[in-house]
Amino acid sequence: MNLASRGSFMSWWNSPLVYIVLLGLAGIVVWSLIPRRFANAKLVVQLGFFLAMSAMVLDLRVVPYETAGDNETTGGAILIGSVKLLWWVHLAWALIGFVRIYLVFERKPREARLLQDVVVGVVYAGMFLSILAFVFAVPVGTLIATSGVFAVILGLALQNTLGDVFSAIALNLGRPYVLGNWIILGDGTEGRVVETNWRSTQLLTPTHNVVALPNSLLAKIGVTNLSGPDESHGLAVTVKVAPTKTPAIIVELMRTVLLSCNSILQEPSPSVTIRSLDAAAIEIELFFRVASIDQRSAARNEIFDLIYRHSKSTGMLLAEPFSGSIAMTNRPGHETAASQGFTPIELINSIPVFSALTDTEQESLAKAASVRTYHKGEIIAQQGEMLPSLMIVRRGVIVRQIGEDHDQLQEIGRLAPGDFFGETGLLAGIGEMSSLRAMTPVTVYEIDQESFAPLLHDRPEMAEDLAAILSMRVSALNESGIAGQHHAGSKFALLKAIQTVFRAAPFKRVRAPG
Repeated sequence: MNLASRGSFMSWWNSPLVYIVLLGLAGIVVWSLIPRRFANAKLVVQLGFFLAMSAMVLDLRVVPYETAGDNETTGGAILIGSVKLLWWVHLAWALIGFVRIYLVFERKPREARLLQDVVVGVVYAGMFLSILAFVFAVPVGTLIATSGVFAVILGLALQNTLGDVFSAIALNLGRPYVLGNWIILGDGTEGRVVETNWRSTQLLTPTHNVVALPNSLLAKIGVTNLSGPDESHGLAVTVKVAPTKTPAIIVELMRTVLLSCNSILQEPSPSVTIRSLDAAAIEIELFFRVASIDQRSAARNEIFDLIYRHSKSTGMLLAEPFSGSIAMTNRPGHETAASQGFTPIELINSIPVFSALTDTEQESLAKAASVRTYHKGEIIAQQGEMLPSLMIVRRGVIVRQIGEDHDQLQEIGRLAPGDFFGETGLLAGIGEMSSLRAMTPVTVYEIDQESFAPLLHDRPEMAEDLAAILSMRVSALNESGIAGQHHAGSKFALLKAIQTVFRAAPFKRVRAPG
C-alpha cells in the first residue's frame, strides 16, 4: 500500500461516517442481546439508536433517500452506502416499534398479531426497495414494472389463498367474533371458535369435531355470534295445552314452571306468551335465558320435565301431538285420572331413597302419608333444623337457601312437584343443610318416622340398603360444614345413624342450637 492509499484509508477511518456505521452495528448487537421477554426495553433500544443515527446523519448532511454522487471515492461511497443501509434498517425497526407501542397502549391483543404481520411485511418490503434504489442505485421503477407482471400471474394462481388472507384481515379488523365465541353460520353450521389464522377459522362443533372453514367463506356467508354481547343465550320452548282451563291459569302455571327451573337465569325475567288459541289446543311459548350456550340441552330437558310435573300436579292436560311432541293423551276416562294430579304412591315410586322398598311397603307408606300446605313466602324449615318427616312436593315451588344472615341468603336450588326433602332427618337424624321457603302456595305429602319405623323393625336388613342410597344422596347435595351439623356422609356412618334413630322413640321436630 503506497502513501497516498494509506492516507486515503486513514482519512476514511477518521471520518464521522465510520462512527455512524459503528453506532448502527452496535444498535443491532444490543437489540439482539436483550431477551425477548423484555419487549419494552427492546422498543426503547430501537427508537434510541434510530434517533441517534438520524441526528448524526442530519449533522453530516447525508441524505438517505438520495443516491450517492459520482464524485465520491470508492471508500467514501462504501461508507455512505453503509450508513444509508443501516439507517433504513433502523427506520424499519422504529416504525415497527411505534406500531407495537400503539397496540400495547390501545390494549387490542386480538388485532396485534394481524397488524404486526401486515406492518412488518409492508415495512420490510419498503425498506428493501429503498435500499435497492438509494444505496445500490437499482432502477426500482423498472423492477416494479417487471415484478408486476409476475405478481399478476402469481395472483391468478393463488387467488383462493389470497382471498382467504384478505378475508382474514377483514374479519379480524371487523371482529364479528373472537376466540371462544359460539357462532352459527347461515348454512346451519355451529360451534365454538378454537383457532383463527390467515387461511381458515376452526370451530369445535357440538359433536366434538373440529371443522376448518376458509376465511373467504366466512366473509361471504352470514355469521351469528351467540356469545355476544355476553355468554348468556336466549331460548324458546313451545308447548300445546288442552283447553280444559282458562288461558290465564295456564299462563300462571307456565310461569311457575320457569320459576322452579334451576338451569335458567331468573334475570332478566323469563316470559310466557300465548301464541295461538283454538278448540284443540292453547299454544304457549316460554322464553328464557341460560348462562352459556353449553347449557341449552340441560335447560330444555329440565323445562320439559317441569312442564310435565307441574301439569300433572294441577291436573292440566297437554294437547294431542301432531307429530313427535311430548303429550298426555286425551282419551275418554284419561282426563279424569290426570286431573287428580300426583298420588302419594306415584311420588314415592319416583324417590330413589325408597327404591329398596317392595311394592307392598311403598303402598303402606303411601296410605300413611298426610297432606300439608304452606302459604307463599312461608318458611318451611330453617337451615340446621331437623325434620323427622319426609316431605314430597305435590304442588308449588320451594327455594333452597344457605347463609346465616337473613338479608344475605344465597340460593342453591329450587324444588318442584316430585322433588322431596327431609329424608336425612327422617332416616339419620341429620338437620337440613339449607333453609326452605315457599315461593308459591305449596302442598306436600308428609311421611313421619312413626309410619316408617314398622318397616325397619320388620326388615332390619333394609337399613343397609337405605344407608347406601342415602349416602349417594348426601354426596350429591355436596352441602356440609353447617354449625352443629357435622355428620359423615359415608355409608357406615349413615347406617349407624339410621339404627340409632330407629332404636329411639319417635321424637318431635326440633331446631338446631344457635
